[in-house]
Amino acid sequence: MSQLAIELNELKKEVINMWSLVHSQLVKSNIAMVNFDKDLAREVVSREKRVNGSELKIDRDCENIFALLTPVAVDLRFVLAVLKINSNLERIGDIAEGVAKYILSADKPFNPELLKITDTVTMYDEAINILEDTLHAFEKEDTGLARSVFQKDEFLDKINIDAPAATVRYLEEHPDDCYQALINLSIIRRLERVGDQSKNIAEETIFYVEAKVLKHGKS
Repeated sequence: MSQLAIELNELKKEVINMWSLVHSQLVKSNIAMVNFDKDLAREVVSREKRVNGSELKIDRDCENIFALLTPVAVDLRFVLAVLKINSNLERIGDIAEGVAKYILSADKPFNPELLKITDTVTMYDEAINILEDTLHAFEKEDTGLARSVFQKDEFLDKINIDAPAATVRYLEEHPDDCYQALINLSIIRRLERVGDQSKNIAEETIFYVEAKVLKHGKS
């Protein structure tokens, strides 16, 4: 095995580990929200440093591969894709941390009726599923699965669009829950961005495997 192949294999392992870490952050922030577990929320905030550290290491490793091993063709596309995927994953980690901070700022558990009427829990579960799909698509070089992420992102977009009206209906019956409702809307906005980042990741997987650039275009 050539030195380039060895380095690319290690890089793939690193980015998959980054994926797993970010996935864990997203899952834990979800559990913290549903159970109003502030200790778990604090853990998510604390672990964000690990996400940032992983991002920096992967960036450095990509730069070293460019400088020392001059990859071409599919190898070059792989490293370019990893660079962008790495950035998208770090942003999803930021989103999980942001949700955890909202939980820490809340003064009482989220009303299950509020979470239901706004589809927040459904949205969270789907955001996690989309992130899992992007990982499996990347690992298996499955561009069909990568493309399925685009439609799932539209599902998150719809919940985000419908959330303000649903929140108004909720507040008509629970006017004292205004602060909690605003926090919930902020969480929904962040989850919508998980879909956007996952869509970007899917596009990079398609670029790497098929040499097709989908950004600003159609799939």
